[in-house]
Amino acid sequence: MSHALQDPSPVRGPKSSDSLTRGGLPRWAPAGITALSLALGTGIGAVAGLDSKVQWGLIAAALFVIITYTASSVIENRRQAKDRVATSVVWVCFVLAVIPLFSLIWVTISRGIEALTPEFLSHSMNGITAFDEGGGVYHALLGTIEQVALATLIAAPIGLLTAVYLVEYGRGTLAKSVTFFVDVMTGIPSIVAGLFILTTWNLALGFGPSGFAGSMALSILMMPVVVRSTEEMLKLVPNELREASLALGVPKWRTILKVVLPTAIGGISTGLMLAVARIAGETAPIMLLVFGAQLINGNPFEGAQSSLPLYIWEQYKVGSEASYDRAWAAALVLIAFVMILNLVARGIARWKAPKTGR
Repeated sequence: MSHALQDPSPVRGPKSSDSLTRGGLPRWAPAGITALSLALGTGIGAVAGLDSKVQWGLIAAALFVIITYTASSVIENRRQAKDRVATSVVWVCFVLAVIPLFSLIWVTISRGIEALTPEFLSHSMNGITAFDEGGGVYHALLGTIEQVALATLIAAPIGLLTAVYLVEYGRGTLAKSVTFFVDVMTGIPSIVAGLFILTTWNLALGFGPSGFAGSMALSILMMPVVVRSTEEMLKLVPNELREASLALGVPKWRTILKVVLPTAIGGISTGLMLAVARIAGETAPIMLLVFGAQLINGNPFEGAQSSLPLYIWEQYKVGSEASYDRAWAAALVLIAFVMILNLVARGIARWKAPKTGR
């Protein structure tokens, strides 16, 4: 009986090698491993005679992951090491994605800022040959603004209403057919859209080159992006909001207008700006339908016009030092144009978004 009342032998915990509470890497470890990886990658690249700095960076990235896993396995445990490796891979991919972006912006700013003057923004190429100094981008900037605005006025309402139909009303064969054709339109090359407008608007109906013809081609490219982005944003609106509005006796169309769309306005605006950025740099439809002009043409419905992408291509094609400077400056103007549109869209979305605070 006394043996039965004795305490059993204590249960031993897991071995120290399997413990989740072993010592961890210090906080400065990621920064130290990054510095060590960069140093080793640079040294290996220099010793191996690799001329490309990109190769040095890839070697450093691989070393960063390997050293992180090794150090974490020795000091912590394999489970923590795998977690750190996954985090390291995410950071490496992020850096590899950001470096080209920053490189593009840096090169464009450094090359384009030299020729970006008030005269460049306020003058056209009237009377200036491609090999001469001077000239400006005003006529191309005006053409881009008018063409993108007209394309947005055409594509945005159609794309928005199509997305509302697919999410709120679409059922059966018609909705599936619309979804299928939207997916097909997403992959249409820009030159095909330009050829379609050329054969219908210009050749069949007899209209000449104009900014409006280019806008119609751009709207074809813009529509599927607007439909897809708006559709995804509308799907994110909780059904409880719709049900609460309908339970109060509000008609469905008014629920969509007053509840669903204001709730998703932020994402819709962002998707619209992505569509604008998609068409702002297109050159092929403009070459086919707008033709380009060196003079200022403020009427997008008559006569040839220019645009920033076409202007950049024309200046780069010349090959002179002055034309290269104008091309880089126009590229910087195009980037700034898209960035300003994005900032305006975010401001509108924040202004129109429903207030959640008291």
